[in-house]
Amino acid sequence: MKGDVVIIEDHHRRASAIIAGHLATEVRSRSRRTTISVAGESGSGKSETGKALVDAFEALGIPGLVLGQDDYFVLPPRSNDRARREDIACVGPQEVRLDWLDKHLAAARSGASEIRKPLVVYADDAIEEEMMALRGTRVVVVEGTYTTLLRNVDTRVFIARNRLETMEARARRAREPADPFIEEVLKIEHSIIAPHRARADVILSADYEVEFVR
Repeated sequence: MKGDVVIIEDHHRRASAIIAGHLATEVRSRSRRTTISVAGESGSGKSETGKALVDAFEALGIPGLVLGQDDYFVLPPRSNDRARREDIACVGPQEVRLDWLDKHLAAARSGASEIRKPLVVYADDAIEEEMMALRGTRVVVVEGTYTTLLRNVDTRVFIARNRLETMEARARRAREPADPFIEEVLKIEHSIIAPHRARADVILSADYEVEFVR
């Protein structure tokens, strides 16, 4: 998302270095690109961990890039917020073009040299398009709330931090004003996302300790 604020801290880098080190041999031996998802609740550190993972792989000589789920929302941010306020029942995976994101991951896996993807421009409340070059990359990390649901993923990372534990991070990103309605949205998202932990291959605890479960 154009205009997003990503603040990578030591705990993001430390956990990402452990994950990249654990997966490096598998990634190098695979004949195609590897895809990794990073999921969790709002403010849990998905964007930061996604970027830190790519940095960690590149430090091992494995080029990568990040795809953000936020670019695949059906509506741009302020329009999406208005739709939610009109009908809170619309909150959920149906707000995102997950099928489109999955197709792009499938293309990456199959060796595509580039993809034409949406690009959300936060300040303009608009969705544009951009060409993303894939040539030379070995890892594609996709980060976002519902990315555990994607089919074309080799390794699923889940950040086990709930909305109460992520308040400070959300405030730093300054994307969500203090608003009781937003808290209701986050409660709904929590009920949807929490069960996704069972699908994960790697779990990051609230303190960013790394657990490999598969």
